[in-house]
Amino acid sequence: MKILHTSDWHLGRRLFGRQRYEEYQGFLDWLAGLIEDAGVDVLVVAGDVFDTSTPSHLAQSLYYRFLCQLAGSCCRHVVVVAGNHDSPTFLDAPRELLKVLDVHVIGAVPDNLADEVLVLHHPQTGTAELVVCAVPYLRDRDIRRVTAGESLEDKDRKLMEGIRDHYRTVVELACRRREALDGHPPLLATGHLFTAGGRTMDGDGVRDLYVGSLAHVDRDIFPDGLDYVALGHLHTAQKVQDSERVRYSGSPLPMGFGEAGQPKYVCLVELETDGTLRVECPQVPVFQPLARVRGDWEVIQARLRELVAADSRAWLEVIYEGEAVVGNLRARLDEILAGSGLEVLRLKNTRLMNQVLARCHLQETLDDLDVHDVFERCLTRHEVPDTQRPSLRLAYGEIVAALDDADPLAE
Repeated sequence: MKILHTSDWHLGRRLFGRQRYEEYQGFLDWLAGLIEDAGVDVLVVAGDVFDTSTPSHLAQSLYYRFLCQLAGSCCRHVVVVAGNHDSPTFLDAPRELLKVLDVHVIGAVPDNLADEVLVLHHPQTGTAELVVCAVPYLRDRDIRRVTAGESLEDKDRKLMEGIRDHYRTVVELACRRREALDGHPPLLATGHLFTAGGRTMDGDGVRDLYVGSLAHVDRDIFPDGLDYVALGHLHTAQKVQDSERVRYSGSPLPMGFGEAGQPKYVCLVELETDGTLRVECPQVPVFQPLARVRGDWEVIQARLRELVAADSRAWLEVIYEGEAVVGNLRARLDEILAGSGLEVLRLKNTRLMNQVLARCHLQETLDDLDVHDVFERCLTRHEVPDTQRPSLRLAYGEIVAALDDADPLAE
């Protein structure tokens, strides 16, 4: 049984205003080719298919065209679960139709947790070849009851207990179903969460999942008996606490300049009925190079000239950190890059900002900020005392999390 584990596509995501559909099309074409070349039987997408709960028509088209493409391939089944960026009801809406293509979707946590247990059968022989605990992103409301006056410690404890109880229940249900099957097929689980010790990168866009809580789960939250756990949410490919059987595939594209130059992977997993496991991690090609150039003017111009000489077509983030104030930085950059394929998507002049515009942040645009940065600017602008800021940040974070968790397409 060959399983391809991927996650965090974030279809439709922009980078400082630039659309990335060509990159995504390149990735999906490459992925379809890898599936054929490697003889993949099952594709697992562990959440964050889309970047927003209301994806564009083009982002949707990429997704559905790819699923249709797989229908004529060696890949017998596709399992898709929702992540924290996805609308559960949007993913679930075409679920019955997609079943015809052997695409199994779990967007929202079902009322009956037995519905998260998928038994995948070979289309020719009818034998069960894989049992999947298809657990999507568990929203706060799915796993915890709010109690008036509860402390942050109580909230953390209830979150961890809720996640643990959910996995224990679903895995128990899966094990019971597997006992009734011939051949003892492998047991796989999905998840979209943040594990303790997980690595992130600056500017990778990974959101906190639960407000007021680190909510980083330990590996032992996954019950014994699972042959493989396919995780999403973290954008850096990694094992969980050095386990071969519990992994993040990472995002296939860099989500920000902090990931520039970081290799991207998918996980190719071979599972046998006796529990034998082999994992390879094919590297995803780079479809649009990114580069972060930082330093004083001498360092920046030297690096840019190297990129021009190499005929690079990278998108650039330039961070000026020199001591001298350079007011015409953009004009200097344009002069060096004229006629090349390089493009500056973000320019940050830290010296000018620190010396002249530290309070006003006049050089910033909304593309440079996330919702929490904007709130920090408001706190500074209104001169809110430092003693009041922690409670205001917590309250604001709860509002943002409620909006993130809300499904605008649900009725």
